[in-house]
Amino acid sequence: MANPTRTTALHWTTVVPVIAVAALGLTWGRELPVAAVVVVAVLLAGAVLAAVHHAEVVAHRVGEPFGSLVLAVAVTVIEVALIVTLMADGKPGSETLARDTVFAAVMITVNGIMGISLLVGALRHRVATFNPEGTGGMFATVTTITTLSLVLPTFTTTKPGPEFSTAQLAFAAVASLGLYALFVAMQTVRHRDYFLPLDEHGEVLEEHAEPPTAKAAVASLVLLLVSLVAVVGNAKAVSPAIEAGVEAAGFPLAVVGVVIALLVLAPETLAAVRAARRGRVQTSINLSLGSAMASIGLTIPSIAIASIWLTGPLVLGLGPTHMVLLALTVVTGTLTIVPGRATLLQGGVHIGLLAAFLFLAVSP
Repeated sequence: MANPTRTTALHWTTVVPVIAVAALGLTWGRELPVAAVVVVAVLLAGAVLAAVHHAEVVAHRVGEPFGSLVLAVAVTVIEVALIVTLMADGKPGSETLARDTVFAAVMITVNGIMGISLLVGALRHRVATFNPEGTGGMFATVTTITTLSLVLPTFTTTKPGPEFSTAQLAFAAVASLGLYALFVAMQTVRHRDYFLPLDEHGEVLEEHAEPPTAKAAVASLVLLLVSLVAVVGNAKAVSPAIEAGVEAAGFPLAVVGVVIALLVLAPETLAAVRAARRGRVQTSINLSLGSAMASIGLTIPSIAIASIWLTGPLVLGLGPTHMVLLALTVVTGTLTIVPGRATLLQGGVHIGLLAAFLFLAVSP
């Protein structure tokens, strides 16, 4: 874990986010030359690393599972703001932006972050151990919200096309928000012990390092939010260059959403891998599934509210290829979670599913 005592004002984790936000203010809404794109990309990478550092400081102060929840919700809130902003621009393809971004987030978190975490945990400790009760509850909630929000619109008949009617969208929004709120209550209050990291014998791991002071934790929380604003904002700043590269390569427009989702989820990915290396696989899973759940549970209600003033259609329904990948992810994830122990094989299978998603996004 990052050293929680590092509170020096001139430490790079303090300076880089501030510079990245300043660069965001200078480049927002402008067409950037290649040199500026490179500089912004470097600052983006620095902001990602700083976000991970500050998230770990906050997590060490508040303990698990609150620490994982802080990072997941913070990233998702800013991600939702980015989606709504891009949809408000009304550019071609914006009608599917929410669907593409949310589904990419689900596949990256459930298969990518969780798969890498299981691989790292199994490599370091032969078998990655986690709590199947808490993890199973998270996974069931993620699959339920995903199905209600992204699969059902393809089959409903009130409105033509893979779209919800106003009443159906309102129901999906309320259901998503309600299930997410119920999960948070279970994770942080009633069944908090189901979400604590375990050792190879199934015992709860204790944190032995001295926790940071309240002042240091508050400073890191502020800098975490600054870092995440820099990550998401600079990801949007470089998105025109990404779009140009995607168009030049002849890839589908949906690839842009996948690339941006990968950038936005980079802090959770690094934090999850570092937790898995310390044997805290449950913390890694809390980050992966918690991020997936927050992404859907907060995005769908936000889009439902924003649709009041947004013009144009809102396409949420998945196509056949993505539904097959989702179904395979649900089956594979269930088989991975039930035993509460995973080897390199389970981690490799989830990474394979992410690779299939990324390949089919490029070559549908």
